[in-house]
This record gives sequence, structure tokens and C-alpha cells, in this order.
Amino acid sequence: MRIDLNDLRRYAVARSLFAPTTLKGALGKMAFVQADPIRAPARAQDLTLRHRVKRYRAGDLERRYTALGIAEDFFVNYGFVTAELQALMHPRSTVARWSPTRKAQAQALLEFVRERGSVHPREVDAHFAHGSVKNYWGGSSSATTHLLDGMHYRGLLRVARREGGIRLYSAHEHAAAPLTAAVRRVRIDQLVDVIVRIYAPLPATSLSGLISRLRYAVPQWRQELKSAVLRARQRLAHARIDDVDWYWPPDEEPASLLLQSSVRFLAPFDPVVWDRRRFEILWKWAYRFEAYTPALKRKLGYYALPLLWRDQIIGWGNFAVSNGALRHEIGYVASSPPRERSFNRELDAELSRMHEFLAIASTGNATTDIARPLR
Repeated sequence: MRIDLNDLRRYAVARSLFAPTTLKGALGKMAFVQADPIRAPARAQDLTLRHRVKRYRAGDLERRYTALGIAEDFFVNYGFVTAELQALMHPRSTVARWSPTRKAQAQALLEFVRERGSVHPREVDAHFAHGSVKNYWGGSSSATTHLLDGMHYRGLLRVARREGGIRLYSAHEHAAAPLTAAVRRVRIDQLVDVIVRIYAPLPATSLSGLISRLRYAVPQWRQELKSAVLRARQRLAHARIDDVDWYWPPDEEPASLLLQSSVRFLAPFDPVVWDRRRFEILWKWAYRFEAYTPALKRKLGYYALPLLWRDQIIGWGNFAVSNGALRHEIGYVASSPPRERSFNRELDAELSRMHEFLAIASTGNATTDIARPLR
């Protein structure tokens, strides 16, 4: 069956925004949800899950974390992973080696955590007070907090839960066993399949880039990732459209999925929009995440949420909670919003869902529309 970019665009939206299910069911389908600490108006993981989980409310993931059988960990980015996905990545046996002093500190800290059951970083720092280290952003942070992060990444600790957004850690141990080359290949291919399940359809360059990012998930196998790209291109379904090779799961038909006529404000890291390269090919304009861009240089806003209408991303929205009310501003790529009555009806429905998601009463606040052609 011959397909074109219109088919791929509809497919990209319909396969990712599956019918809402339970939180556990949605996590099982996705296997990984990227996390981000910014709350504008909610954290990225909550904004992603609200489209895929029935009656989801901001903070449900954190509130129900201990009962879901999931973990916080690094995959292609930091986020929440299923136990099955985490088991494919550990043990991370070839992370940068610690000095003898650091190794002794880690062992002492691990024994402390085992004795306490779970610990707050402040509690660890008060007990050990190892000093300070330079963090990745050039500032100074507690050396014990830095050590907790390193031990978590290595799999010696897990995030037991959060309190006020702060991670509390407990001891953890991953099953360790020598793996043959064949078993390693199978595991890596399974990790690639998770990537494809989340982000397909993928242009060839994006597929390679995402597989390369598995160096964070499995640093012990980073030398084997180039061959994983070749295997993926051989086993995945693919098509060449306008000189770009596209890949997706072999058991799916891009032209077979039905699309609903609905409006959605998507998280900046939602799988539908995560791949900026794919975004520009499918929607013909450049979406940029500008939270770390100086205010005067922003074009879309601090935490602009891409605005999806049917299979088109036609603009963006900025939301903020102020004095218990939700305020929003909507910008459009074209000179004006769609004129269809159905669009206005679906936009109102999406704004109502946003109020429910945030547990904020709808007050009928006016929407500020901005026509800001970007093409």
C-alpha cells in the first residue's frame, strides 16, 4: 500500500493518542514517560498522561507511584519506566569508576539507607556532610546529593517516593548475571522496540539519534548501538517519502488508523511532538521549547503547549494558574484560528478538560488569541 506524508501525520497522532485507559494500562502501553520538573501549569509527565488516562488529575502519577510497580530512571531521557523496561537496562556495569574514597562513601551511604529503609537527601547530608561538588550547571550542590544521584543511576538505589517533589531513596539491587553476545543483542533490540513503540513513525536520522541516546540507558553496551541501528532498519517496516526514509513497527499499517476530531494541548515532551525534526517535516513549522530562552527572545512563550486540531498542529497555548484561576493565551501559526464551529466547540471542551485536570473551577476566563505567522 502506497502511503504519503498525510498518512504518516495521521498515523503519528492516532497511534500515540490511544483511547484513554487506566494509569497502569497507559504506562504499560508506553513503558516510558519523560519527566520534567517545571510546572506550567503542570509537570510534563502529568500533561502527557492526561490525554491517555481516564479522569487523570495533575499529580496522580506521583501520588500513586508506590502502587504502580514503576521506577524513576534514565531511558533516552529521565522519566518513569516500567519494571520490565528497567530490567532490560540493568545492571549498568561500566559506568565511570569511582575513586577509592568515593567508593567507600557510597558503601557507607548504602548501609545507612538499608538501615533507615528510605531516606531524604537532607537526612543523608546531615548525617555525612561530605562537602560540595560542582554540578553539571556550574553551580555547587551537596556532595551527598550528587552521590545519591550517582548511586541511583548505577542501580544501587531507587526512588521510593517523592515528598514535595523531592526524591526519597531506598536501597535496591538488580539481578546480575553474565550475558552472552546473543542475549545482549536481544535486549538492545527490545530497547529499540520500546523507542519505536513510543515515537514512531520516525525519520531515519531520528531513529539513529534515539538509538544513540540509549548510551544513557545502557552505557555498558554503548559500543554495540551502531549495529543495533542496522538491525532496526532491517526488521522495521519502512517507506521512502520525499527522499526521507521512515520507520515504524512491522505489525502496524500507517493508513489504517482512524482519527478523532478533537483539540489537544500537548506537553513539550509529548511523544507526538518530541522529535523536532519530525515535527517540522509533518507540520511545516518549527516548535521550540523556550523555558530556558531569555524572555525577550521567546517567540512562543515560556512553556508553550503545541495545539493539536485533528491531525494538524496549528498553534500553541501558554497556561498559568494565578489566584486560583487558570489563565491562558493561545497563538496560531496562520493569520487566524480555524473558522469551523466544531473547532470552537472542541477548544472549549479541551479547556474544560484542562480545568478538571488541574482541579480548578472554570470561571469562563477569556482567551487571548495571537495571530503570529511562523511559516
